[in-house]
Amino acid sequence: MERKDQGLAYLLQYEHVAWFDQGVVRILDRRVYPSSIEYVECTTVEDVVQAIHDMVTQSAGPYTAAGMGMALAAWLVRDQSKDRQIAYLQKAGQAISQARPTTANRYSVITNGCIQAAMQAMEQNKEPYQAIIQRTVDSLNRRYSTMEKVAEYLVDLIPDHGKVLTQCFGETIVGMMCRVAKKRKKHIEFYNAETRPYLQGARLTSSVCYEMGFPTTVITDNMVGYVLEHEGISLFTSAADTIARDGHIANKIGTKQMAILAKYYHVPYFVTGIPDADKTSGKDIVIEQRDPQQVLCYRGIANTLPGVKAIYPAFDITPPYLIDGIVTDQGVYSAYDLDSYFAKGQNAFY
Repeated sequence: MERKDQGLAYLLQYEHVAWFDQGVVRILDRRVYPSSIEYVECTTVEDVVQAIHDMVTQSAGPYTAAGMGMALAAWLVRDQSKDRQIAYLQKAGQAISQARPTTANRYSVITNGCIQAAMQAMEQNKEPYQAIIQRTVDSLNRRYSTMEKVAEYLVDLIPDHGKVLTQCFGETIVGMMCRVAKKRKKHIEFYNAETRPYLQGARLTSSVCYEMGFPTTVITDNMVGYVLEHEGISLFTSAADTIARDGHIANKIGTKQMAILAKYYHVPYFVTGIPDADKTSGKDIVIEQRDPQQVLCYRGIANTLPGVKAIYPAFDITPPYLIDGIVTDQGVYSAYDLDSYFAKGQNAFY
């Protein structure tokens, strides 16, 4: 089986993202990594939906979990009629694709692709769940290969001995940026904003950067202005959970304020990712509102007195005037000119 995860950190190896085998989807629990290496085991489609919703896996991890969840769905009805199998897969696909609203459009591309793979397998008298597994691995290979192209363009923008500020956990682009920089023998130092309340930047991004051999410094989210002013940051970069055609992007809450600070200190901000053809403008982006309890406590320890309130919008929207470029698999685009990206034609990604 061809794989594109060679040389990447533990977090990015396929089995450690999400994997299906004999009726179980095992998902690395990124809520507790790296202090503990634990896996959540899902034996029903509902388990997979809950795991995605609860952020057991984050960033691009849910794309893989969605595919493996569809393999589980096919496994659960493998002895039923074709009509019943298709109906169950369609129901499962609807549930999985809606696990998190801001990225529902991307999840649905994956689940619909899995259904098509299953139907094709049925026509060829093959096992649908095996076809879905292969489709999910193919999708992983495609995303890793595509994001490596993005990383080539991004690393071009980073000077040797440069310092890079990151936000949250960009998953594949973080690993590919490190792999490309290592291949080029380019010396880069990373500053990772911790990314409250789940601390993905501290726990996940820093783990990948450090494990792949780069000097890595974690900062609290309220140190960003200080670091931009005093630490010689070369550029700020983040992935995006969605990129609208008008240049508005949604990413982890806090990204917009970091972009504002970067603009103030004249540090370029480059967004990485593949623009979403089905989102015309920032008005098409739905901001997921998560349980405020996740702000009021962490790992079961309360941060506040009982009765204190909180809010938790999972994402914010950064406008194009704060973005110096959208780094894609086809090159670096102005946030105001993403129509040029689509004019070249878009390859399958998910």
